[in-house]
Amino acid sequence: MSQQGYVAAPPYSQAQPGMGGYQGGFGGGPTQPLYGHYGGPSQAFGAPPTGIMKSPVSSATGMPPPPVSSQYNPNIQQNGAHSQRYPAPPAAASPYGQPPHSPYNNMASPGPQTQQVTNQMGAMNLGNYAPMQSPPPPTSPVAQQSFQTPPPPASSLPQMPPGPQSPHMSPQMTPPQSPPSSMSMGGPPMGSHSMAGPPMVGQSMAGPPMAGQSMAGPPMAGQSMAGPPMAGQSMAGPPMAGQSMAGPPMGISFPGASPGGFQQPGPGPAGPGYPQQAGQFGGHLAGPQPGMPGSFPGASAALAGPPQKKMDPDSIPSITQVIEDDKAKYGGQVFSTNIRGQVPPLVTTDFTVQDQGNASPRFIRCTTYSLPCTTDLAKQCQVPLASIIKPFANLPKNETPLYVVNHGETGPVRCNRCKAYMCPYMQFIDGGRRFQCSFCSCVNEVPAFYFQHLDHVGRRVDFYERPELSLGSYEFAATLDYCKNNKIPNPPAFIFMIDVSYNNIKSGLVKMICDELKTLLEKLPREEGTDISAVKVGFVTYNKVLHFYNVKSALAQPQMMVVSDTAEMFVPLLDGFLVNYQESKAVIYNLLDQIPDMFADTNESETVFAPVIQAGVEAFKAAECNGKLFIFHSSMPTAEAPGKLKNRDDKKLVNTDKEKTLFQPQRGIYEQLSKECVAQGCCVDLFLFPSQYLDLATMANVPSHTGGSVYKYNNFQMETDGEHFLRDLRKDVQKSLGFDAIMRVRTSTGFRATDFYGAVHMNNTTDIEMAAVDCDKAVTVEFKHDDTLSEETGALMQCALLYTTIGGQRRLRIHNLSLNCSSQLSELYKNCETDSLINFFAKSAYHAILNQPVKNVREILVHQTAHMLACYRKNCASPSAASQLILPDAMKVFPVYMNSLMKTGPLVGSTELPTDDRTHQRLSVMGMGVEDTQLLLYPRLIPLHNLDVSSEVVPAPVRCSEERLADSGVFLLENGHSMFLWLGQASPPDLMQSIFNVPSLAHLQGQMCTLPELDNPLSKKVRSIISDLLQKRSNSMKLQIVRQRDKPEMLFRQFLVEDKGLYGGASYMDFLCYVHREIRQLLT
Repeated sequence: MSQQGYVAAPPYSQAQPGMGGYQGGFGGGPTQPLYGHYGGPSQAFGAPPTGIMKSPVSSATGMPPPPVSSQYNPNIQQNGAHSQRYPAPPAAASPYGQPPHSPYNNMASPGPQTQQVTNQMGAMNLGNYAPMQSPPPPTSPVAQQSFQTPPPPASSLPQMPPGPQSPHMSPQMTPPQSPPSSMSMGGPPMGSHSMAGPPMVGQSMAGPPMAGQSMAGPPMAGQSMAGPPMAGQSMAGPPMAGQSMAGPPMGISFPGASPGGFQQPGPGPAGPGYPQQAGQFGGHLAGPQPGMPGSFPGASAALAGPPQKKMDPDSIPSITQVIEDDKAKYGGQVFSTNIRGQVPPLVTTDFTVQDQGNASPRFIRCTTYSLPCTTDLAKQCQVPLASIIKPFANLPKNETPLYVVNHGETGPVRCNRCKAYMCPYMQFIDGGRRFQCSFCSCVNEVPAFYFQHLDHVGRRVDFYERPELSLGSYEFAATLDYCKNNKIPNPPAFIFMIDVSYNNIKSGLVKMICDELKTLLEKLPREEGTDISAVKVGFVTYNKVLHFYNVKSALAQPQMMVVSDTAEMFVPLLDGFLVNYQESKAVIYNLLDQIPDMFADTNESETVFAPVIQAGVEAFKAAECNGKLFIFHSSMPTAEAPGKLKNRDDKKLVNTDKEKTLFQPQRGIYEQLSKECVAQGCCVDLFLFPSQYLDLATMANVPSHTGGSVYKYNNFQMETDGEHFLRDLRKDVQKSLGFDAIMRVRTSTGFRATDFYGAVHMNNTTDIEMAAVDCDKAVTVEFKHDDTLSEETGALMQCALLYTTIGGQRRLRIHNLSLNCSSQLSELYKNCETDSLINFFAKSAYHAILNQPVKNVREILVHQTAHMLACYRKNCASPSAASQLILPDAMKVFPVYMNSLMKTGPLVGSTELPTDDRTHQRLSVMGMGVEDTQLLLYPRLIPLHNLDVSSEVVPAPVRCSEERLADSGVFLLENGHSMFLWLGQASPPDLMQSIFNVPSLAHLQGQMCTLPELDNPLSKKVRSIISDLLQKRSNSMKLQIVRQRDKPEMLFRQFLVEDKGLYGGASYMDFLCYVHREIRQLLT
């Protein structure tokens, strides 16, 4: 069946053939993918292997495309008229979002001499475009050759008056001109006729433009709008799916429908014999300069030309609209999991789940709920097959908690061959005496104690009484066989380890932590149905040496023991270090009062770090328990001790092949510590308070492999960051979690789990080990085919997690999910889930930057986006004009998320971003579930200026773009990690009075991070919206109040993800144009 997906039809009518052999934005054709799941050659569209170009596809005029300059040999002579293979520049040659070195100007001049020009181009020297890493020397020799084409006939492209001259443009060159609107389009299509002049400053860009660059050359004075849209002009919106296009499409093509994203000023059709410009602007182009106001790098703002009519951004797919539509459809409804391969509502929709045989989407979400039957289909569409598993997800109050099944000493019933646990998919046969495993087809005897008769449809009579036969998720009580050393585990312990060096004492942090712990320890997590927590607690302070405290309940005063030999770490006391809080409450209170005073006069600024973690592991070993370390640390560990670090931050590595080393941890002791922690079930949570670089990549290595979290408060100040930190600490101590966890994902025959992304440790290829797993941590698992899947039986997966509860019981948590299989690609696209796809892409890309240049990873992301959409268009959509961008309905907002992902810190490659911040974001995302990545990549922007204070409903968010802000408005923006209250410069005084208790915006002073508690309906409503969000999100957020056009507003603007990136990266509109061009290239 032919599916018409979302049709984005900007009004551009002319299809542009002749683009077959062009080298597009990224490296050679569909490059051989470089990482993880992108393995295997891209097979669809007959893509050539890397480095070889396919033979040119003829254009409408029967012409091969112009030659591509090979970067290997500056003097290669290529003749476009011969059907020869061109060496493609390697993938690294054109960085995404940076001007590549495209050796031809695309001129829109139809006319009979196409053949002639193409032939002559072969005789021109098109060398000298090496990949750029550092800014090039100011001059580079380019052959001084004449351009000997007769001018095109005056009728087809009238001469325009010279427009504003760029200071970088030689006087005899005119910027590109567009054919007037009255021009007939009967000649060869635009874009198939190419000029070989040297790239100029507005050089054709292969990647989407960086900040401050626009998609077209400077518009001419009085220029008509029939050509490609110029700078500042956006694409006209596509009609929505099922909406017809009124009237014939206008002759405006997508910006950058020709292979160079920007039209570049080149030799205009003013006359023959213009020499190519050598020297400064003929050769290389200086790197992009983010934030420049001009149309292209290095250009002045004056170059942007006259303002042009913008097209309507409302007509391109909107995430906020998709979210609202889903809420309208499924909000408040019950989602029953009794149907195989059912796509759940979006993560942003509030709905209730009724478990009827498949795990709730709160536990498992998939990138597609209909797997392709064969490997070939999977390779053809390149849609990754993955599931995002959050085994400990919190369930809302109105959903039933998981049942615990206890089979006594015999333990859970399992398949003898593949060890899958009893679940709803097992088939009982022989009157109930045997069951056939649906994962491996093995027939097993039913144990005598488990026997039950079958009813008239072959189902067990006790089907509804046994959770493991009727539900998708449940738990088994584990027997001693599932315990370490066949011993029942002890309840876990929490150790609080506080850095008492000079900085933390001076800032008041140590006193703040001690005061908070007095109340927080009352709220330690406990087993369901018990009154007091079984968790034991211990306390360590440290700077260059470690101080352990004996807080045994029998003591009148706590005792301190100092270990100064950090090389051979040991715990100096066994009895009295880890205690029950309720029993030792008085001694612990005493200790927490004394710690800030004990170190009040310290001058010690050096700290150790690795020995602190080592001490925690040793304490758990001695007590034979699992647990968690809460480490509060402020600076790079520079004291002489194991794990001493030195500053290795080097901004010169950004955007080079060595950039990956900035994200890699230093090998050695921290790697060893990670393994020891996992083996002992010791999870590490790290609270960092840095004032400068501290090598987070290395320090966070242990947390990121033990299921821990890293919280970071740059330049911590009590007044502005105190409450923010304490909210994080409270959430972290109280969240539900399991210890010493090991997870395995089993699948039915035909496919298997191959790659795992998360805050986890892998000793082998199948067991996912986590020292602890909490309610916010998710593991993303990728699947690959190893055989053909059957449409009848579908595909099954079972995630089994063995763990120790907070009360010290050993349990197995089982989540089952069944998916459809189809030999129709249209089914796969129809059942995709964009939010899960982007979670997968974020994690796999963030994993890949450890091993290869960031630039390559960006290229692969764009290429795979184009590939997935091109495959849909080729195989599933109804035929339509090439100029239409067609998106599958389930993926229509995927480009927004992908563009936003490419503008995130880890992938953007900007020297302005601190390395530690980029690393922190990389590590945070690796453990995130689908709802967290969705919100991070598309923040919520909520208008508060016309709140209905009487209504319970929060206003619907608007699109993340500057265009949505109003001078007289007040907006709240949040993405799960940052929160801003943006105040327009014309905010009404009555709003200011109600929210801030000041007569006008001008009276608002200083840096506020909380709203005053005022007794009026608006103030109450705004504060309740903010506190609900803070409660709902897994991290605390610091409220930052920014005024329009104030300096801090720049921080806020980087979250407007539909606009150009602050540190580089295209706007959503430009990215869509770019992807569309890539798709057309793949299809020609």
